[in-house]
Amino acid sequence: MEIVSTENAPKALGPYSQAVKAGGFVWCSGQIPIDPAVNAVTAEGIEAQTRQSITNLKHVLEKAGAGLDKVVKTTVFIKDMNDFAALNAVYAEMFGDTKPARSCVQVARLPKDVKVEIEAVAAL
Repeated sequence: MEIVSTENAPKALGPYSQAVKAGGFVWCSGQIPIDPAVNAVTAEGIEAQTRQSITNLKHVLEKAGAGLDKVVKTTVFIKDMNDFAALNAVYAEMFGDTKPARSCVQVARLPKDVKVEIEAVAAL
């Protein structure tokens, strides 16, 4: 097991790692749309928040030796299912031809009251 950490993604908000490499996979903790350059949420709409969350995941994955193209499963937590179509548009753009397995659930509240959190598992 190896802990993965990068300055190009937000620091953990609690007692957990950005990601862990184990068993030929990298297990990424959920990423919310914190801009690591300012350590704050600057994106407002669901599209911008989705883009920042996936960008954060991308940086963690790259530090681990993987990438978005190696993601096999994501879990998306969304504050409002009415944002589902807008989230999907950005998600499809950023993952391109890669279409990992995915779950998407609406939740009552997310850290820092953001609109989206995305976690991922990728092959190494």
